[in-house]
Amino acid sequence: MPSSRRAPWRRRAAAAVLAAGALLLAGCSGSASGGASGDQVLTIPREDMGTFSRNFNPFSPNVAPMTQQAVYESMLVYNPADGSTTPWLATSWEAAEDGRSVTYTLREGVKWSDGEPFTAEDVTYTFELHQELLGGYPYVESVTAEGAGAVRFEFNEPFSPGLYELGQQIIIPRHIWEGIEDPANDTNGTPVGTGPYTEVVDFQAQSFQLGKNPHYWQPDKQRIEGIRLLAFAGNDGANLATINGEVDWAQSFIPEIEDSFVGRDPEHRHYWFPSTGSMINWQLNTAKAPFDDVDVRRALSMAIDRETITEVGMNGYTDPADCTGLSGNYDTWRAQAVVTDCDWTRQDVDEANRILDEAGYERDGDGRRRLPDGSPFAFDIAVGSASSDWLSVADIISQDLERIGVSARVQARDWGQVTADYEDGSFDTGIVWSNNAPTPYQFYRGTMSSGTVKPVGERTLDNYHRFADEEADALLDEFAATFDEEEQRAVATELQARFAELAPVVPLFPGPEWGEYLDSRFTGWPTEDDPYATLSNRSPTTVLVLTSLRPVTD
Repeated sequence: MPSSRRAPWRRRAAAAVLAAGALLLAGCSGSASGGASGDQVLTIPREDMGTFSRNFNPFSPNVAPMTQQAVYESMLVYNPADGSTTPWLATSWEAAEDGRSVTYTLREGVKWSDGEPFTAEDVTYTFELHQELLGGYPYVESVTAEGAGAVRFEFNEPFSPGLYELGQQIIIPRHIWEGIEDPANDTNGTPVGTGPYTEVVDFQAQSFQLGKNPHYWQPDKQRIEGIRLLAFAGNDGANLATINGEVDWAQSFIPEIEDSFVGRDPEHRHYWFPSTGSMINWQLNTAKAPFDDVDVRRALSMAIDRETITEVGMNGYTDPADCTGLSGNYDTWRAQAVVTDCDWTRQDVDEANRILDEAGYERDGDGRRRLPDGSPFAFDIAVGSASSDWLSVADIISQDLERIGVSARVQARDWGQVTADYEDGSFDTGIVWSNNAPTPYQFYRGTMSSGTVKPVGERTLDNYHRFADEEADALLDEFAATFDEEEQRAVATELQARFAELAPVVPLFPGPEWGEYLDSRFTGWPTEDDPYATLSNRSPTTVLVLTSLRPVTD
């Protein structure tokens, strides 16, 4: 049975109640979802896109939704909900004992949506073009096709995480992309992919529809007639559509979901919010003073109340973070000794004030703290304006910091602008997601590795806070050099201790994998009892859901 994962929160903010009440009132005017003729289209809202652009270029930052979930596919699919890995375009893989290579055996009989065969040359070309356009995969020395049915990756150093990183890269058709003059900027308006839904049936600024790939390699799993995406400029509009039963599958924060969504039709309305999403951090730009001071980072962290953040800002849908920085995806890796011994993720305002006093961040006559150069201890917290939950979190942080004499202005702007500032390092602080992968390696690489640090002004897609530590580098190298899980776990424990010592970011809470659905028109959804995928409609496991759903017929 689909179920909610968490009990109702103990305290409820007045703001959250008012917001949910508004949704309930607005929802009263809506209608239930349409009929079930068997050829109904799966409808999905996007709360983070006010309009769509017909851009199915997977290398573009403005790529349309479902490009990487329904149009293109990867060699394997890792499912964080149950820790399983599903072979997809590859049927098997073999890593060298020394960690310096991995070979994928490709699935036979796969065709692109234009009828051309999928081959190893498509895989080699994909990585060649990816490295040319976006960089990445610095450990890959060469990619070689071994006939039409296998691809071998040689590494310039032992790198065990490469097996999953490479396996989850979506693959593009060489015969199409090698003829595109400007692949970085081409919009690829009529995509050719191996995925289950590749055909652009209709495209408008507010909605578009994808139809079936006529040459899909699993035709018996294309039970859905098509996918329709709806654009919304924020959570509120998308939530209203969900509450009104105008969509089938949503992935957004809905306040008081039991009352506002489930309560309108408990038989057919369900949600599942496992805490297997990425850790949500308050990232402090360590390229700027005073955030380069570990005492400041720890004191700011101790000033904030994560219980209120999770119960009020996040409506009780998640739990406070601990000093390991790890989300629920890594519970089996978590070092309890680190959790027990560390205190800077627990609120202690007196200790935060003591740390800042001793570190030389003194208060003026008005009780406001100043930096050692005499300037005000004040900064911005950047958040995307479409994320009402994270805006509430930022407001709580700002209010908590008043108690230690620090001023923080919440700056809400379009997510595109916010992310651009993260990428070039021009921001002060911000609420940010983190890497989420099969092992904790990528999380710690993204928060502490010198290999991911770029100078301010140079674009980076990782380590926005620009923090590096040589000891962490050595531990990451040690982790990557072995495929032995026991050895990896021992190193991961040392990485957790180093993270707790340095506080490179301020972890807030594990991100819930939002997922709400109605089963009145489609069945076969993943649930807590059947976690074959997460309920995310924008993750690598989305294709597992698209190929499992079945339409309901009257």
